[in-house]
Amino acid sequence: MNTPRIQNWLLGLLAAGLISGCSREEPAAVVEDDPVRDIAEDVGEPAEDVVEADDDAAGETLEVVEESAADAETDDEEIVLARADDANANLDLKFEEGTHYQRLVPTQPTTGGADKIEVAEFFWYGCPHCYDLEPVINRWADDLPPGVRFVRIPAMWNDLVKLHAQLFYTEEILVRNGKIEDAEQFRNAVFEEYHRRGNRLLNEQAIFKLFSRFGVSQEDFEQTWNSFEVSQKLRVASDLARRYSISSVPAIVVNGKYRTGASEAGGYAKLMEVIDELIARESAR
Repeated sequence: MNTPRIQNWLLGLLAAGLISGCSREEPAAVVEDDPVRDIAEDVGEPAEDVVEADDDAAGETLEVVEESAADAETDDEEIVLARADDANANLDLKFEEGTHYQRLVPTQPTTGGADKIEVAEFFWYGCPHCYDLEPVINRWADDLPPGVRFVRIPAMWNDLVKLHAQLFYTEEILVRNGKIEDAEQFRNAVFEEYHRRGNRLLNEQAIFKLFSRFGVSQEDFEQTWNSFEVSQKLRVASDLARRYSISSVPAIVVNGKYRTGASEAGGYAKLMEVIDELIARESAR
């Protein structure tokens, strides 16, 4: 971990008047006359090598599953997973379930179709460990097999994190529509703005200034920022975080079935190896 960077980050938080503790406990009281302070008061420093969320982080969901139906689905899933284990018996597997990754039972939905194995990274722009992981996972994603899809899903557990999730999906749509030319360059700029320049991007105006540096007009920004598509993506992100039991970032979910992270894997390089092995497991099915 880059100690000077963390020290600078902490000083930035103190200077901005933010309280400590990235694990959300009770939400701060709302002060209607100061929305920026309301957002900022729920942010703080990560305790370990991940940034954690509260156990009681609710979030919006898209679907409620009846308990009896979920139990039946779990039984079917266990049979399918047992068969998958038989198919994986001939693979040279180095990593262990329960130690290096967790299996999600039942398997949960993914953002795309079943034609590809999906690797999803849950992240937050304000997380220093997500910042450190970014170049590592970018190099890994540059050489994906044809049958693998990599997606990013923003965390959604407090007001500031949700604001940055809205930033991410606005960015994603503007990249798709040709309003931003280089997605990786823009993401790097957001990380740098937060972690190097001390700009916590606490409100819509501060976020627009960043977009404007990349040639995005105020009209394009506001139309996208307030669009139904962004709202829908935020709801899906919240639902998937609940389904995958995401309580910290960065976190990786492979095909809606396996959840892992740098802590479980033993570092960023090992995390990439765990991901590759889980992809191999899924490919062998």
